[in-house]
Amino acid sequence: MKRIVFLDYIRVFACFLVILVHASENFYGAPGSTDMAGPQSFLANETDRLWVSVYDGFSRMAVPLFMIVSAFLLAPMKEEQSMWQFYRQRCLRILPPFFIFMILYSTLPMLWGQIDGETSMKDLSRIFLNFPTLAGHLWFMYPLISLYLFIPMISPWLRKATAKEERFFIGLFVLSTCMPYLNRWCGEVWGQCFWNEYHMLWYFSGYLGYLVLAHYIRVHLTWNRSKRFTVGIILMVIGAVWTIYSFYVQAIPGVLHSTPVIEIGWAFCTINCVLLTTGTFLMFTCIERPQAPKLVTETSKLSYGMYLMHIFWLGLWVTVFKNTLALPTVAAIPCIAVVTFICCLVTTKIISFIPGSKWIVG
Repeated sequence: MKRIVFLDYIRVFACFLVILVHASENFYGAPGSTDMAGPQSFLANETDRLWVSVYDGFSRMAVPLFMIVSAFLLAPMKEEQSMWQFYRQRCLRILPPFFIFMILYSTLPMLWGQIDGETSMKDLSRIFLNFPTLAGHLWFMYPLISLYLFIPMISPWLRKATAKEERFFIGLFVLSTCMPYLNRWCGEVWGQCFWNEYHMLWYFSGYLGYLVLAHYIRVHLTWNRSKRFTVGIILMVIGAVWTIYSFYVQAIPGVLHSTPVIEIGWAFCTINCVLLTTGTFLMFTCIERPQAPKLVTETSKLSYGMYLMHIFWLGLWVTVFKNTLALPTVAAIPCIAVVTFICCLVTTKIISFIPGSKWIVG
């Protein structure tokens, strides 16, 4: 299959943003927490408040970008392909590396004392139920798998849906992304109550909306390059400012916060994240080069393995840049992200030379 150049750029960009998010989390985790943000958050000072808001807030488009890229490539599935052929192809692509890294995250941290034997055994026993204690980033795999499971179901509709019909679906999806704010300000709405979480727009919400959005952009959007870039940058700026400010305005330094409360605007299916992601994706579609530089293409191919392993490297560089060198936050967060990204790229590339490496790093 011929590579779609702008998607390679997006994969590299989104992969770096994922690492930037997790680098930032080390500056607002509650005392005693791991490298990932926990249920409670604590900002030490105004500087941390500002730069965590900026770096982490802007990077919240990473997960939706990966969802859109997958949907752009896979939905609808090929007509000659059966549901089971599609599932087999996807499973062989993502599940072996996923389970290998689940095992690694459940065992390797014992070597440097980050977990004990009891935690390791508990994580191993729950591998088929959820991600390990120190691999919170693997939560992403479950909605991605869910999206793959649903693609055969929605493919027949996507093949025959008109642009107007898809816009109607996308409109309901966008409305559903306002739910976090509606719940905050108005309480339970549209059928929500303590015995029913399935509100009126439940079936139009979540990452499925990004799937339909990706298909609409690929098939029905006829804007020229200039219009896509102009609209894209406007949506990106509005979404970025909204997403950054939503955290900054709540994250008062010196106060222990509930993480879900101050991260309300950082949920990936909120209206501001949709604007940020859509705008950025539209801007990337303006890349019309016949091929990307070799480094971009290679990094894109290795991005899955880089994502899987990056938490192993992240903790080391947090220790170096945040603790040992004590860089100011404005420099520490990007330094942690850049060096972690490079280490993951080099490590994944080395592993790729091993026969059968696709089962390890994809």
